[in-house]
Amino acid sequence: MAGEQGAAPIDPTKAIYVYMQVADHIAARIIAGELRPGARLAGERDLAEEYRVAIGTVRRAIQELRDRGLLVTLPAKGTFVTEPAE
Repeated sequence: MAGEQGAAPIDPTKAIYVYMQVADHIAARIIAGELRPGARLAGERDLAEEYRVAIGTVRRAIQELRDRGLLVTLPAKGTFVTEPAE
């Protein structure tokens, strides 16, 4: 996880939105198999702390990943990694 590596992999000076950096990092974790299909994503506050960003940034990143088809959010249950599309 990002917090385990010491520094968050987010660089606010890059010419890419911070929420896209967060989304791309989580997507890379999914592709690498670190987050498997059916795995529950940490809560928004925990992710915001882990990536050292605002909670709104995390919400936008999660929305981006839902739009990409990598995550699904179930109200009152959480956000989960989806099964890969065949």
